[in-house]
Amino acid sequence: MSDSVIVVNADGPETRVALIESGILSEFYVERERERGTVGNVYKGKVLRVLPGMQAAFVDIGEEKAAFLYAGDIVGPNANAAPAPPIDDDDGETIPRRTGKHADITELVRPGQEILVQVVKDPISSKGARITTYISLPGRNVVFMPTVSHIGISRRISSERERRRLRRLVDQMRPPGGGFIVRTVAESATNGQIRGDMDYLLRLWANIKVNERVHRAPVLLYRDLNLMLRVVRDNLTPELSKVIVDDRVAHEKLAKFVSAFMPDCAQKIEQYGGREPIFDGYGIEVELNRALERKVPLKSGGSLVFDQGEALTAVDVNTGKFVGAKGKTLEETITQTNLEAAEEIADQLRLRNLGGLVIIDFIDMDKESNRRKVYRKLQDVLRRDRAKAHITKISEMGLVEMSRKRTRESLGRLLTAPCESCNGKGYTKSASTVCYEILREIRREAPHMTGDSVLVQAAPPVAELMNGPETAAIDNMVKRIQRGIEVQSRKDFHIEKFEIRSKNKGRGND
Repeated sequence: MSDSVIVVNADGPETRVALIESGILSEFYVERERERGTVGNVYKGKVLRVLPGMQAAFVDIGEEKAAFLYAGDIVGPNANAAPAPPIDDDDGETIPRRTGKHADITELVRPGQEILVQVVKDPISSKGARITTYISLPGRNVVFMPTVSHIGISRRISSERERRRLRRLVDQMRPPGGGFIVRTVAESATNGQIRGDMDYLLRLWANIKVNERVHRAPVLLYRDLNLMLRVVRDNLTPELSKVIVDDRVAHEKLAKFVSAFMPDCAQKIEQYGGREPIFDGYGIEVELNRALERKVPLKSGGSLVFDQGEALTAVDVNTGKFVGAKGKTLEETITQTNLEAAEEIADQLRLRNLGGLVIIDFIDMDKESNRRKVYRKLQDVLRRDRAKAHITKISEMGLVEMSRKRTRESLGRLLTAPCESCNGKGYTKSASTVCYEILREIRREAPHMTGDSVLVQAAPPVAELMNGPETAAIDNMVKRIQRGIEVQSRKDFHIEKFEIRSKNKGRGND
């Protein structure tokens, strides 16, 4: 991953972060301050309802929707005496929880009870956030679990000598009853760096406990790092070449954070100096628009078609214009297309963040050996994905069933909204997404405009947003381009359509 880059677009009303590996956009994250996610946040919540039939409870954490708490996600009275819960320590998403036998939900919580919880999954669609009482606080090198007496070492640290060193070091410093997970990046960390990480997390936990005592539920006790800092914390390794940021304030904040927690990587933080917007300069905007398309072309001439439903995502592989090389049989042509498709599917699942059940319809292959070849290829390329996936062998019909860990909303549902024009059968970009596109386009075109101000004509939902909740973003852009911005509503415009023109006072539009 030596040629990998983290690109941060933070000079607008939203923060966008892209991970580029070998020149390919692999992962994309976006955070809008007024829509900021809750994963990692710690709350003092109040139990609203207990559901014995589902072995779960609804908990008020002060958010719009009540959170959902399973019995298996509740620390029992003898939690530290029980076997350590399974922990995903490969991708930084440490979600400890009990599995198998557990006490009845009615014995664990009761209506009106105040409990300390942490969000492990953001609300998705109509579902509220999923929470746990197994608190985990991630640092750079370790993750602190105050409710679990357990020391875990990332499976990716293969050296037994290093594993023993890390386990011994952590065991010496951990408090009674508390546990730690040592993350993969700690393999190259010094004793002082790990101790510093542990000290910080222990102080953080002590502060959370103080706030818990003085505040009544529901209340937010701890908010996780913002998107930019989280992505850098989890992905900035010696192998990554650089992190480049386009905003001066964000660059300073990131540089300060990295200097404090990852001083060996401080020189990798750069401020973008290009004239064009940073995502344009790295070709990311084009790739993002491509990732929102239903159809994805393959280099060979074939294509993939993605259909995301409520229950599952279906991926169809088509040969398209690909007829194979001269001298190749139909079976060989089909197998080659399927092999190319397997690699692209893995990349698209990761970029689009498609989770849950996925059904892949490969082109039918007659030979079992070819089906095994495509299956092994799919297995191999999925290993690059930090989200865990389980796949079945290709059936005689060419179908593969697979599941991919769902951690947050998919890219499509994050950036789009149901289309009113097609009765929900398709999607358009959301008003927020179009609003921010307009602001980026204004910044892009402003140097070439000659008028005193900029006239924007947009669909009513977009215009209302720009003249209402996003006025602060408009004001910031006015300061940036040194021109006024006027936003007009056009009822005849589709939500994705907009026009930007120069405007001269008293002389109309250019």
